[in-house]
Amino acid sequence: MDRYQKLTLLHSNDMHGDFLAEQVDEKLIGGVSLLSGYINKVREEEPNTLYCVAGDMFRGSVMDSEFRGVSTIEIMNLLAPDVVTLGNHETDYGLAHLLFLEKCARFPIVNANMYIRLNHTRLFEPCKVIEIGGMKILFIGILTQEVLAQTRHENVIGTLVDVEEAAAEVGRICNAYRTVDIDFTVLLTHIGFEEDKKLAALLDPAWGVDVIIGGHSHTFIREPAKVGDILIVQAGVGTDQIGRFDLVVDTEENRVAEYRWQCIPIDSGHCPRDPELEQLISRFKSQTDEKYGRLVTKLNRRLTHPTRIKETELGDLFADALQESLGLDIMLLGSGSVRTEQLGPIVLFQNLTEAFPYDDEIFELLVTGAQLKRMISFMLRDEVWQGIHCEFYQFSKGVRIVYSREEHAFREFSLNGVPLEEEKLYSIGMQRFHFNNFAEVFNVPLKEVRANRKPRIVATSCREVLDEYLSTHQNLDRHAGDRLIVL
Repeated sequence: MDRYQKLTLLHSNDMHGDFLAEQVDEKLIGGVSLLSGYINKVREEEPNTLYCVAGDMFRGSVMDSEFRGVSTIEIMNLLAPDVVTLGNHETDYGLAHLLFLEKCARFPIVNANMYIRLNHTRLFEPCKVIEIGGMKILFIGILTQEVLAQTRHENVIGTLVDVEEAAAEVGRICNAYRTVDIDFTVLLTHIGFEEDKKLAALLDPAWGVDVIIGGHSHTFIREPAKVGDILIVQAGVGTDQIGRFDLVVDTEENRVAEYRWQCIPIDSGHCPRDPELEQLISRFKSQTDEKYGRLVTKLNRRLTHPTRIKETELGDLFADALQESLGLDIMLLGSGSVRTEQLGPIVLFQNLTEAFPYDDEIFELLVTGAQLKRMISFMLRDEVWQGIHCEFYQFSKGVRIVYSREEHAFREFSLNGVPLEEEKLYSIGMQRFHFNNFAEVFNVPLKEVRANRKPRIVATSCREVLDEYLSTHQNLDRHAGDRLIVL
């Protein structure tokens, strides 16, 4: 075998059930049919081609939600990735269901740091060695700490939650495979682009990690980041693009000799369609169209949710609907629960489900004004503005917060025009995920809040509440900007 071998690595991340192409200026953009067509084309052109996915195949589409991920696995089976790692949304339907879905997958799913607490047994194979073109490529899967939050109620499950522990785990696996002549090592991570850089800095060069292919932060890049000799990449979100490495591997030195990386647009201009995938998607879609095609409401105009770290029109609408329907003083709606950037003016049940896929319970808690200020002050900490992934909230009507980043202080915090009283109790609502992780997302012990009154479930399905409210209210409108003002 020649010392220098060509290797093409294609990669996706955070696909979130983005299966269907969109028509833009007489051209189809994205979708797994065109994505599959491009992958098949590259595989024919470049014999040493591998395709991998760095987590979050699930959540974000009606098709995925209706079939609880089974449709996604079937579609991914036809897409035929060579290796996949887990993302935080792979646990959204529960751990038991995830293990069932793994049995349905005809591709390997790797994760090195999710385990059973009692005996430290891993739940998945930690890595996969793929032989191609005479080379041995090692893939290791590393997951975000958020999966621990998502499975908080499943106390037998744990993860290695910080980059130091993850780095040590990578070292153990790399050392264990020293007996195998590994030519190239890839970390498939789902911890975010900035955390990938931190992880790379902690890895011993002797472990031989060459590339980190990441996900979770939905980062679009123009060129790889480089920490030491490790190249770090990510391919945004969805199926509108795919990352592509064209590498020359030095199989004697076990390192990258040459590389070129591109973010390839997936469109009908240069990506052929995959008829078999289209037939499968059509079968699933036909089963969902009738159920999800009904009209829910007509908004006054299209409402938007362009970012998760500021007040948005769509966030205002959903928070108001839940607050008013459930008789709360304040609804704290997780910004990340809103999964589309716009909604309306015509809203079908499919549109609502895609915009708000989480159908969990709403908990009511009583907090003092002082406790609420501590909670929101933590939400507005400096890390939020530095691009670090933190939980952020949308507020229901009547709330007015003016916060100074420079002073780290509230200039105003009022409800219905009345300043918040330090000792007064206020009823607040939040979804189960945020209740389960209360201390982590608000930096206030839940025990302290329980002392005010035992929390209670006031709705078993937040989406049903939204559906009913929107169905009985027409021409709704919201103009964001007066509830949370950050100076």
